[in-house]
Amino acid sequence: MKKFLICTIAAMFCSGAKMSACTGLLVGKKASTDGSVMISYAADSHNLYGEMYFWPAAKWPVGARLDISEWDTGRPLGQIAQVAETYSVVGNMNQYQLAITESTFGGRPELVDTTGIMDYGSLIYVTLQRAKTAREAIKVMTSLVAEYGYYSGGESFSIADKNEAWIMEMVGKGVGNKGAIWVAIRIPDDCIAAHANQSRIQQIPFADRENCLYSPDVVTFAREKGYFTGADKDFSFAKAYCPYDFGGLRACEARVWSFFRKFSGDMDKYEDFIKGDPTKEPMPLYIKPNRKLSVQDVQACMRDHFEGTSLSMTEDVGAGPYKVPYRWRPMHFTVDGQEYINERAIATQQTGFVIVPQMRSWLPDEIGGILWFGADDADMTVFTPVYSASLSVPECYRVGNGDMYRFSWTSAFWIHNWVANMAYSKYSFMIKDIRKIQTELENGYRETIPAIDAAAKSLYDKDPLEARRFLTWFGVSTAQEATERWKTLGEYLLVKYIDGNVKKEDANGFVRNPYGMPVSPDFPGYDEEYYRGIVRSAGERLRAK
Repeated sequence: MKKFLICTIAAMFCSGAKMSACTGLLVGKKASTDGSVMISYAADSHNLYGEMYFWPAAKWPVGARLDISEWDTGRPLGQIAQVAETYSVVGNMNQYQLAITESTFGGRPELVDTTGIMDYGSLIYVTLQRAKTAREAIKVMTSLVAEYGYYSGGESFSIADKNEAWIMEMVGKGVGNKGAIWVAIRIPDDCIAAHANQSRIQQIPFADRENCLYSPDVVTFAREKGYFTGADKDFSFAKAYCPYDFGGLRACEARVWSFFRKFSGDMDKYEDFIKGDPTKEPMPLYIKPNRKLSVQDVQACMRDHFEGTSLSMTEDVGAGPYKVPYRWRPMHFTVDGQEYINERAIATQQTGFVIVPQMRSWLPDEIGGILWFGADDADMTVFTPVYSASLSVPECYRVGNGDMYRFSWTSAFWIHNWVANMAYSKYSFMIKDIRKIQTELENGYRETIPAIDAAAKSLYDKDPLEARRFLTWFGVSTAQEATERWKTLGEYLLVKYIDGNVKKEDANGFVRNPYGMPVSPDFPGYDEEYYRGIVRSAGERLRAK
């Protein structure tokens, strides 16, 4: 049993280039404070560079072909037929306010088709160039895998437009079996949902074709493979294609639970379940929140480290003297023959980029879609607004401005990682300075958006293209200014906390003596809990005599 648990966790968190640790939240339009549909995505991978992808709208000649390469590795997979017209895409959102994100659950390894062409990343970005609505996107994605084969393992997709949000789960059919097994459930408008590397769709409402779509062999294939033997009404997609295990609960469903419990007083009953007991009642796919969510709420939820729960990452010795809510990989370790795990929170250090796509039906598509984008980990990034109909992307987010092996002082990814890696060494101190600037910037953007919308609408009524140019300028200038502000923050943190000290400050900045020289800094040392730990391990050697 111990070996099984460790193998499960190792497969989830040590899978090389595979993006197997992402989190997605979904909010229906009647569950949001302003009537917008929202989803979120943390693209978590130790190999993924945080940049904003961009494809301009285009028209293609008859017979054009499109090269497909695996998103995780860049490996060429083949070619597919290009369509006559493609739409512009900024990040994970297109000009028609369609947004698609994912989280990998893997599922049964024998169902992976290594001969397929469409991997999950290509499915997302090709579909964004071809579909205008969530329902159309589901049709495009499932048609692509039916024609060209599905290359990836099990995936949960968030698919949302300005009116509705869906979760679609997909698995392959094994080597040489073209197509995929899939089911898509529409999230009720007054509900919220989430997925985090574990299949979450249980029973399928087969008769509700308005709110549920599925492959015709979703049940029969499971019967043929021996995954299911009961009546159709009892069929569970998750139990058939990605059964719960300890890792899927503790490292994956726990993130969903932490999100849900912020908006429901009924989630504590699932604590034993998410701590690793698959015999307990599973959580629902979606819940009706006890209050409506704002963009700020969703952004805050992407910064979660289980604060306020029994899984809080700042309450044990692993947090160190400065209460760091992060644990370096691997996620499992062994002491005296006993295996242990660290928590896996929504916010994690290896994030490439994090987004909150916001879709607003009451505005023209050229104005309604906002991609709130941040480079690196949500906890220590700034979400800047980039309108989804933008004609270009900010230089600080541009593909090619630096990479994982090449530092760039003009790259938001590197600037934010620079600041974050300083903060890890003195988190409880530095996060206060970070939150101050982060809150100031993000509040400013939210307060500015209504005026930007109004100005864009005035331009749109005369010339939609002018509106798009204006919104492009706003997104570019905002992101560039935010990156420069974060660089200044990094310089400030380095000066303030150098060598474990804390510089004295007043309303005018760092304090100098009457002669212009720096005054002696503060020496905060460590907290009592940490000192007690030192005494337990080396007290006799360090005892003053």
